[in-house]
Amino acid sequence: MSPRPRLPGEHGFTSRLRSPAVSARVGRWLGISFGICFLTGLVSHYAQDPSQPVPFPTSPAWGYRVTQGLHVTTGIASVPLLLVKLWTVFPLLLQSLPAGTGARLRAAGERASNAVLVASSVFLLTTGLLNSTQWYPWEFSFRRTHYALAWVAIGALLLHLAIKAPTIREALRRDVDDPALDRPTATEQGALGRRGLLRATWTASALAVLATAGSTVPWLRQVSVLGVRSGEGPGGVPVNRTARAAGVTETAVDPAYRLEVVRGTRRVSLAREDLLAMPQRTEGLPIACVEGWSASAAWTGVRLRDLLDLVDAPAGSEVEVTSLQQRGAFARTLLQGNFADDDRTLVALALAGEPLDLDHGYPARLIAPNRPGVLQTKWLSRLEVLA
Repeated sequence: MSPRPRLPGEHGFTSRLRSPAVSARVGRWLGISFGICFLTGLVSHYAQDPSQPVPFPTSPAWGYRVTQGLHVTTGIASVPLLLVKLWTVFPLLLQSLPAGTGARLRAAGERASNAVLVASSVFLLTTGLLNSTQWYPWEFSFRRTHYALAWVAIGALLLHLAIKAPTIREALRRDVDDPALDRPTATEQGALGRRGLLRATWTASALAVLATAGSTVPWLRQVSVLGVRSGEGPGGVPVNRTARAAGVTETAVDPAYRLEVVRGTRRVSLAREDLLAMPQRTEGLPIACVEGWSASAAWTGVRLRDLLDLVDAPAGSEVEVTSLQQRGAFARTLLQGNFADDDRTLVALALAGEPLDLDHGYPARLIAPNRPGVLQTKWLSRLEVLA
């Protein structure tokens, strides 16, 4: 009977590349990427929260486009960095626990925190990438779960940095080829040196960004072969959710369509022709989605404040915005008062000089500055001013 295969111990990994000198340098950039990704993720989560103690700003109009683009880009940049980091430190997971109860408990606690950090990081990056492609092979709420695990990951990262700070400082202070902090068995040179591995890591991270960043940065679209949105779509704006998927292919083109503007007992009912007869404004505003893609466009329609004035809505009033769609988490959204009063916020009727395409929200949609795309409600049916 052949012996069972055994997982090699720490001594079985002899490459000099598996060194604190390498892992500290990769970890530094991984930590920066994770930090930016975490902070911009908080911005996105707050922007989508209907209960905002401090209203999300309407300016700059491109603010959310930049922060969400950075969120997705730094997440993608983190993938090769994390893979190399895990490869360099893997032998440490196989070390025997030290002698002594106290030392064993500290080592076990450190490994447990590392396991939480690795698991949460892999989960966040994997689900984030799947979200950017709009593939959801799970039943849980992506937004809530992603947000909760982000706090777990950042907490585990801070704990890891606190524990490893002396080793990290020492590794970064020394030359990358200095063997002082290497494990005793890490003596095999190999074909690729440490500087070569680091250069390959930076290159892989940069290529991952270039291959996807065109979804946010238009002039990179020619090289972003893996970008999930190329800018194609009616009026040069991509479509996430089609009219068919929203179940509005009939109601959106019904001649009986009316947009209801309501405040208490006051009610105004407007056909699309009525909206077209009102003063029209054109605003150049980007639309930016949580998946990381964005596009600038010229939107034409009625200023929302003009519609609210029809029912004498006070300045600063919040508005509940309802879509014709019957399915979807954002069929009904809340528009904060500062967005409702902003002159750039429109009930758009046209895009790039042409009537709205059905998939872009015909007969009317909301478009506001610095607002997540999922809240730019399409196929408007009702605007209700809240008391």
